[in-house]
Amino acid sequence: MKNKNAPLSSAVQDYLKAIYQIRCAAGVVTTTALAAEMGVAAASATNMIKKLAALKLARHSPYRGVELSPAGEKIALEIVRHHRLVEAFLHEALGMSWDEVHDEAHKLEHVLSDNLEDHIADFLGDPTEDPHGDPIPTKAGILGATSHTALADVPIGNSVVVRRITEQNPEHLRHFSDLGLVPNARVTVLEREPFEGPLRVRLENGAARILDGKLARHIWVARHLTAPKQIQKKKTRKIKTTSA
Repeated sequence: MKNKNAPLSSAVQDYLKAIYQIRCAAGVVTTTALAAEMGVAAASATNMIKKLAALKLARHSPYRGVELSPAGEKIALEIVRHHRLVEAFLHEALGMSWDEVHDEAHKLEHVLSDNLEDHIADFLGDPTEDPHGDPIPTKAGILGATSHTALADVPIGNSVVVRRITEQNPEHLRHFSDLGLVPNARVTVLEREPFEGPLRVRLENGAARILDGKLARHIWVARHLTAPKQIQKKKTRKIKTTSA
């Protein structure tokens, strides 16, 4: 007989986190979208959904898609907090560039103890964002609401501030760094080609750059800068613009 109190496997945790993140991005979590996110066949995703339902961590309906139960969402937010705290620690304390930290954090998020989590948060001054601008849930599992807009949707002539990068591809992150499109950078949209075509933008230093329209969907901006809570115990390190 299985122990109901046994720790959840990393696979279960990965699925819970994926369901949560897809819901935040798209609103509805379909089996197809979940399978694509996890890199598995639809049948494998369906089997895991059934397992999550049996554990009372998620439910699935034809019209509402996959939804997390309150217990499932609590676990998902805990994993998200672990991941983003580790990313912040690797970047701030160990000097790893922002294109390196995602994969390393993914390995560590499942094994981070509550004690180590608390020490990392305390060491960093309880930051509210990771190196990519993603919000870090609080210890209580609260994630602040954001009202950011994709750079691809910013009207021509408008100036905005980059707040968040949701792309995790290391090559793309290095490309963003080379262009100067990093959190807190100010940018003005100059031109845009139709049908998700490229954008021409001007940076704070006056330089004009061309950006792929699809990549611009992963750059989230705001009209006014709202600075995140920065590191209190040590000077904040700027994002590296060179590849590892």
